[in-house]
Amino acid sequence: MTDRMTHWEAFFTLHRDLPREGPGVPEDIAWAVQTLGIQPGARVLDAASGPGGDIPALLDIPAAHVTAIDTTGHFVEAVRDRFKDKVTAIHGSMIEDIEGPYDLIWCAGAVYFEGIETCLTRWQGALAPGGGVAFTDPCNLTGTPSEGAVAFWDGDPVQSDADARAAIAAAGYTVIADRVLSDAAWEAYYTPMEARIAALADHPAPEVQETLTNGRAEIKGWRNHRHEVGYRQYAVRPA
Repeated sequence: MTDRMTHWEAFFTLHRDLPREGPGVPEDIAWAVQTLGIQPGARVLDAASGPGGDIPALLDIPAAHVTAIDTTGHFVEAVRDRFKDKVTAIHGSMIEDIEGPYDLIWCAGAVYFEGIETCLTRWQGALAPGGGVAFTDPCNLTGTPSEGAVAFWDGDPVQSDADARAAIAAAGYTVIADRVLSDAAWEAYYTPMEARIAALADHPAPEVQETLTNGRAEIKGWRNHRHEVGYRQYAVRPA
């Protein structure tokens, strides 16, 4: 037996009570709905929903039926507890466990893990005729990011807009419109995280303390380099 935490246990100690798991504000959903012409009564999938930070804005679509799917069980339970029968919450993979048809598939930040082309190719069969996908993806806002901006992504590769568009086209989609997420979208993620870090400041587990240190560095890194790093939002539809 050991009292040591795993990396993920420490991570979720910080993230468990956060309202969202990445940058975003309701205006991002409103933009996607307007851009794609999503109509009342739409069938909507929140792919990799996390704890449901975007669901209230998705429910603002009149008479929409929202399905949320995530691989993390306690996020799914959080969605069920918060939204009851207003939302269908599924514990599963956004690649393997969706059926549809959906008029809108929304994905905040998670296409990065599977790849744009993989996700869009899989989702095409789950879209209703005329349906579309809106997603956000990490990006550099300059072609020559500083060392600090590169370090913000912790060594992970970040696609250029041109690379993202090539992957979208390879999956058989057309870009209807795109835009960069606002600073307000990032603060909506990081401000609650700062409060959670402060609340856990005296946590006895060294693994949690390491996670808090990493969280502080991430927040500082974005604020120092927010003109160089960001998320781009795409609204796409099968060609």
